[in-house]
Amino acid sequence: MVLVNHVAHRILTYFPYVLVLLDLRYEGADCGRDGDVENHLEMGKKLLAAGQLADALSHFHAAVDGDPQNYMAFYRRATVYLAMGKSKSALPDLSRVVELKPDFTSVRLQRGNLLLKQGKLDEAESDFKKVLKSNPSDKEEREAQSQLTRSDEIQRLVTQVHSDFDKEEYVKAAAQLDTIIETCVWDVASRELRAECFIRMGETGKAISDLKAASKLKNDNTQAFYKLSTIYYNLGDHEMSLNEVRECLKLDPDHKQCFSHYKQVKKLSKQIQSAEELIQEHRYEDAVTKYEAVMKTEPNVFHYSLHAKGRICHALVQGQQASKAISVCSEVLQSDPENVNILKDRAEAYIQDEQYNEAIKDYETAGRHDENDRQIKEGLERAQRLLKQSQRKDYYKILGVKRNAQKKDIIKAYRKLAQQWHPDNFRDPEEKKKAEKKFIDIAQAKEVLTDPEMRTKFDHGEDPMDPESQQRGHHHFHGGFQGFQGFNPFGSGPFGFKFGFN
Repeated sequence: MVLVNHVAHRILTYFPYVLVLLDLRYEGADCGRDGDVENHLEMGKKLLAAGQLADALSHFHAAVDGDPQNYMAFYRRATVYLAMGKSKSALPDLSRVVELKPDFTSVRLQRGNLLLKQGKLDEAESDFKKVLKSNPSDKEEREAQSQLTRSDEIQRLVTQVHSDFDKEEYVKAAAQLDTIIETCVWDVASRELRAECFIRMGETGKAISDLKAASKLKNDNTQAFYKLSTIYYNLGDHEMSLNEVRECLKLDPDHKQCFSHYKQVKKLSKQIQSAEELIQEHRYEDAVTKYEAVMKTEPNVFHYSLHAKGRICHALVQGQQASKAISVCSEVLQSDPENVNILKDRAEAYIQDEQYNEAIKDYETAGRHDENDRQIKEGLERAQRLLKQSQRKDYYKILGVKRNAQKKDIIKAYRKLAQQWHPDNFRDPEEKKKAEKKFIDIAQAKEVLTDPEMRTKFDHGEDPMDPESQQRGHHHFHGGFQGFQGFNPFGSGPFGFKFGFN
């Protein structure tokens, strides 16, 4: 108890002195505050003059925080914001300066100019009129009067634009909006209206440009992102559409239009991605089915149907379904006759179908649109070789098999024809001679098409049995029918046309 009383006595004894010290401490802080603000302003000015904008801005932030009534602190900070291209941040500071010092004419004129650029015509005109009513310099008076005249003219144009838009005179409205936006460069409403004119005019590229600008000029512009997404979607660019609608949902996750559109684009995008993965995996039939699902998911946008058919064309070619591929590719080319990729695909399908003249025509057409495509040049040369070869000797036709026939099918066809055209089957000398030639062709066809290396050469337009080719390599048949001495296609003894067919 004695100890408690002793402590209490000491607190009461020294408490007045504590209060005095605290008072002195805060009084010193108040005295130093103005000095700190001036130091920040001075340092900020030096850094601004040196072009160190970020550092200058930090000092002006400190000056504003230190003295919210110091109009110079707000003015200096606005100056930095303008130098950094951040006019939206500068405008509140300029308004604060006008509020603190209404006779700061140059600031009011500066604010009027910013408001005019933003398309806030009534507020801008108010500033210009107040500048003219104050005691401005000659230069300020001329500028204020000029800007006021310009603002009045823009007001008239805005009225005319809305009238033309309502009359569906979009070209005229867009031209007038060009004039407005030359002055009101940050006017979101004018850019969005001009974008709508461009959309109605079918000039989607220009509409995209205006909407992108509008999305940056206005922080929460969900409608601009939604419109951008729908434009890209209707152009067939599902990836860009997905990017833009996601930006909308970042701003407003509950945005009904954007959320509904997002689900549609996402579904379509996943189907297209899945189909492309199937093509990469060489699962061509599955890829065709998946792209058919794409057309069902979005039957109303022509670009997706055209894209899907184009990829189906490619998958059918890769899957060696030449007839179907030619039909689908031709359908795409009716709508898009200069599509180089489809021309190349159809040319390959024609080659598979042994329509070499048609393949050459497609490669030549593709080459006119893309002179530097190596694949086109190689494909054209191959088609020309195959055409020349087909006019001489086609081993596939000799055996009556398709170009994609398996080895077992080739051997089966060979045995059947060899039995049919064996020279022992013929007694008439002329018929026997004809059968001998036919039999040699059948045997050559079998040898070429069952040998992977020779078949590859033949598929690329070279004839391994052509005498001219043998000057550069080994010839498997050396002159006439005698080259078959010791050769029996049925493996039953020397070749002498003496065996029967049981």
